Amino acid sequence: MDVLSDVITVMRTGRPVAARVAWEAPWAQRFAPVPGASGFQVVLEGTCWLLRDHAEPVALRAGDVVFLPDGRGHVLADSPTTPPAGEACDPNAPGFAADHPVPADPTTVTVCGAYEPADVHPLLRDLPDTVLVSGPEPRAAATLLAAELEHPRPGSDALVPALLDTLLLYLLRAWFSGREHTTGWAAALTDPVVGTALHHMHRDPAHPWTVAALAAASGLSRAPFAKRFTALVGQPPIAYLTWWRMTTAARLLRDTDAPLAAIAGRVGYTSEFAFAAAFKRAHGAAPGRYRRLGSGT
Repeated sequence: MDVLSDVITVMRTGRPVAARVAWEAPWAQRFAPVPGASGFQVVLEGTCWLLRDHAEPVALRAGDVVFLPDGRGHVLADSPTTPPAGEACDPNAPGFAADHPVPADPTTVTVCGAYEPADVHPLLRDLPDTVLVSGPEPRAAATLLAAELEHPRPGSDALVPALLDTLLLYLLRAWFSGREHTTGWAAALTDPVVGTALHHMHRDPAHPWTVAALAAASGLSRAPFAKRFTALVGQPPIAYLTWWRMTTAARLLRDTDAPLAAIAGRVGYTSEFAFAAAFKRAHGAAPGRYRRLGSGT
């Protein structure tokens, strides 16, 4: 599994929500911050403006996708001068779409929503506070998503989260491939040495990796490899490997009934006790309690 696919897997552990909303000018809607979540806006038809505190207004047109990794509050409006009316809305609130009936003559149609990830991949923390992309792939995913939201049919409950995953993946692809990156995760993914090491860690987290083994697999000697990996990823190789193992374990605890010993083995621990200690350091709860809390018991 490649690293970008794993980012989507981590995000998928949360609850993705979305709503298709039609607007009639003049209009302006404030969206409340969603702590711990990532928000997005997609312009399907017409034009509008993205307004954020302490930032210049951004003109949006059909096909544009805005991603807000930190879930910050913002305003969408038909004009930068139109004042928002009423309270800030929350796309996670039940009935959000129903609170916005379809106008007779809409001028703009958007899809808005948010991910509430249980874990946030460090790659997302490397993004700017507002990501704007456009292109045929995000637009196609957004169009399919909007159709399912507007006319739910059998299977929509499974299809909507999958389309949200697809939209996010296309967005990240467009962002990371659309510019020159010399530092951070974008550079790490394309770096032949660090990218190879990340691939090995994600493909086989249970392997007893050492810095020397990762360096050899990546074609570089130990010291230069460790320095290069840390500079791009932001933490040493084994620290990142431990984080990924614990993130993988948390997902398995939430999504499967696998015994703790089996999960420990899948993330590189031969001792269930050592696994439990490492997991508690990472997540603040023992694996068994973490699983019970996740199931609501």
